[in-house]
Amino acid sequence: MQAFITEYIDIVKSLMDKLDKRLIEKAIDLIFEAYKSDKQLFIMGNGGSASTAMHFACDIGKGTIIEVKKRFRVISLNDNIALITAISNDYGYEHVFSEQLKNLVNEKDIIVAISASGNSPNLLNAVDYAKQKGAFTISFVGFDGGNLKQKSDLCIHIENYNYGKIEDIHLFLCHIISHAIKGKIEDNVF
Repeated sequence: MQAFITEYIDIVKSLMDKLDKRLIEKAIDLIFEAYKSDKQLFIMGNGGSASTAMHFACDIGKGTIIEVKKRFRVISLNDNIALITAISNDYGYEHVFSEQLKNLVNEKDIIVAISASGNSPNLLNAVDYAKQKGAFTISFVGFDGGNLKQKSDLCIHIENYNYGKIEDIHLFLCHIISHAIKGKIEDNVF
């Protein structure tokens, strides 16, 4: 068992070492620019990535609060189960995120799509719609990157085929970004 644990940890460490820090920095800068410009941040995913999306939205929405400064406008599109099931029932699950964005997204907002495969139709439809509206799209993907890798304006790709390891790194990215955003909010005068 110890060999399995060591191997798992070593693989995750190796994946972390391969992360393109310039892409992470660019994502931080884009999200912080959205904050400064009073734009919104929308985050979404399926399965374990839905949990990561909700966690990320919580970390940005609550974890970046500086009492004397404005707050970040962030929404996880995974949070309203009544709306998700109504859209799924009436339009199909492939539209659960794009239909929500039709009510909310504006030009220069930021969309974050989180997916191990990069091929979830509901995420691809949401990214397509967001881009039509002039929003900037960021994706965190795994496997070979799927279609999200090509469709997104900025993609952070974890080249691995194990859901757990990919999701570990995606959550790690969310923590790096939210902590960096809080630091930028603290350091800047608006």
